[in-house]
Amino acid sequence: MKTFLSHENVQYLFTCDAFHTTQDDYFEFRCIISSCRTLVSYFFTNSRVKFVRRQANEVAHILVGEATLLASPTIYFHMPECIESLIINEML
Repeated sequence: MKTFLSHENVQYLFTCDAFHTTQDDYFEFRCIISSCRTLVSYFFTNSRVKFVRRQANEVAHILVGEATLLASPTIYFHMPECIESLIINEML
């Protein structure tokens, strides 16, 4: 069975691949990626850049959308309603 990536997923995959390639050139995109690589290696030493399909990462995507609407940091002691149905469906 073939799996097709959406246009959006192809862009993310391309960016992730560019991040992990050591080839540098003077095109604007590569210069930006090179700067990002430097920043990540300096400030986020315990982090990694990895491509995850949006469908597989739907809970994280929804939480990010919810977080941008909040005025201050929030600690959840219970499952947020915005992802409750997704989590319950995954558990079944």
